[in-house]
Amino acid sequence: MSQDKRAIRELVEKWMAASRTGNIAGVLTLMADDIVFMVPGREPFGKEAFAKASQGMKDFKFDGKADIRELEVHGDWAYLRNFIEVTITPPGGAPMRRSGYTLSILRKQPSNNPFDEPLSIHIAQMMLAAVDRNKFGGRSDAFSQLPAM
Repeated sequence: MSQDKRAIRELVEKWMAASRTGNIAGVLTLMADDIVFMVPGREPFGKEAFAKASQGMKDFKFDGKADIRELEVHGDWAYLRNFIEVTITPPGGAPMRRSGYTLSILRKQPSNNPFDEPLSIHIAQMMLAAVDRNKFGGRSDAFSQLPAM
């Protein structure tokens, strides 16, 4: 496995671990500043909207796993096809389970984080698609109410 592929797998694990602990700032460091999220039922949105939505869910409990199904690296760009399963529990509420495929486009870029490599990999674009409708009561917009992963 190449160093870039290993770094991307670590990035996905860091994202999931930060999400599980409610570390919104940690998740934001894994994104390019000009990231674009595309989810069913919503206009594309960026890092600021993701941060705002995440703050609104800061008291929710998150658990989940990601299974990378395909990962290709081409120079400074890469894409990954991922199957995610998440459970989000609002305070005092019932757990909401979501699952589906994501497609993430990543790029290497200079990092301002002193703990990163000089050229670190950040997620540049994330699309949530092909939602498993059986797990959300047939709704195709199941991810549109939640911050993307």
